[in-house]
Amino acid sequence: MKHLIESLGHKTLNFIQHTGSVFILFTKVSLYFGKIWQNRRLVVDQMMEIGVRSVPLVLFVGVFAGAVASVQTAYQLKGYISMNYLGAATSVAIFIELGPVLTALVIAGRVGASIAAEIGTMVVTEQVDALEALAIDPIRYLAMPRIFAGFVMIPVLTVLADFVGIMGAYFVAYLNLDLAPETYFGSVKDFFSVLNVMSGLIKAFVFGGVTSIIGCYVGFSTEGGAEGVGKATIRAFVLSSALILLNDYILSVILF
Repeated sequence: MKHLIESLGHKTLNFIQHTGSVFILFTKVSLYFGKIWQNRRLVVDQMMEIGVRSVPLVLFVGVFAGAVASVQTAYQLKGYISMNYLGAATSVAIFIELGPVLTALVIAGRVGASIAAEIGTMVVTEQVDALEALAIDPIRYLAMPRIFAGFVMIPVLTVLADFVGIMGAYFVAYLNLDLAPETYFGSVKDFFSVLNVMSGLIKAFVFGGVTSIIGCYVGFSTEGGAEGVGKATIRAFVLSSALILLNDYILSVILF
């Protein structure tokens, strides 16, 4: 029993320590947001890496997420509600849940893990120490551009995922149910809500920050050579995914 209590206390203290360290990192990064223009080249490079180079993956996930949503929604509505409302039901699900959450999860796998691996490699090869020796703040040079790009580009990618998701859902509805475009998109228009769209974008904004912040924190905490980099990559993805789902629940309770 004593060993169990000590282990629980140790894990609790570690959790508090890591949580505080993450907030300290974000606070330090926030102080450099006012100097984005001076670091615009670094910021643009990260926006390209996080945003533009993720477009094909987001398109793929968005289309098939919409297609699956259409099939499942049609199955649930069949016999209870007219299929004329399929577009409305599918679009609401995409706007408030599927678009932001699935986009964030795939970006956590592609970008969050990549950030941790890149910064972690620089840490174990002492490149970060070299930056500090040259009076270059690693937080400003490495973390700030990535975190800012995460905040900005994940909502943009979510908008793209929403659009292709709705289109994917329509094509499935047309092929399976022969649903006319004016019927499908008419119901989308009739039940369109700015609140739903903004709620999804707020989620995406938070998810983008979570993914990039966790990636940077895990990267800076890397130790143990190549093996440590591998573990950091996995840890960044797992933590980001878990926090995305946790924040999704919290934001859903707050926003709805």
